[in-house]
Amino acid sequence: MTSQKITVETTVNAPVERVWQAYTSPEDIKQWNAASDDWHTPTATVDLREGGIFSSRMKAKDGSMGFDFAGTYTKIETHKLIEYEFGGRHAKVEFTPGSEGARVSVTFEAEGENSIEMQRDGWQSILDNFKRHVEARQRETIE
Repeated sequence: MTSQKITVETTVNAPVERVWQAYTSPEDIKQWNAASDDWHTPTATVDLREGGIFSSRMKAKDGSMGFDFAGTYTKIETHKLIEYEFGGRHAKVEFTPGSEGARVSVTFEAEGENSIEMQRDGWQSILDNFKRHVEARQRETIE
């Protein structure tokens, strides 16, 4: 049985090279990788190559729960594509430059515990945080 795929996306008003760097840098990941203000990512590691491992420790700020979002990169095309496997599921992140900035599209296989809407909303919220983070950093660079 093939699991359902969910896609979330955003357009970031920044060059694709900057967007890529923020998506793949552990220091940046710790700044944007949370679905809500009561969660955070205190640690992140990235070995950005095919067969490389990544891990982000996601925790509730009150310490009540946490988990490792971790997996293995299966395909990398610099500034264009990241594919990875995590917990037996797969995801694909596409970076597309355009006149409005870089479009980031994340497609992932849904899991069976939470509703499709809940999963989509959570991943979209993280992507929205990513957009805000990169655009704020972009403004700092320009000013």
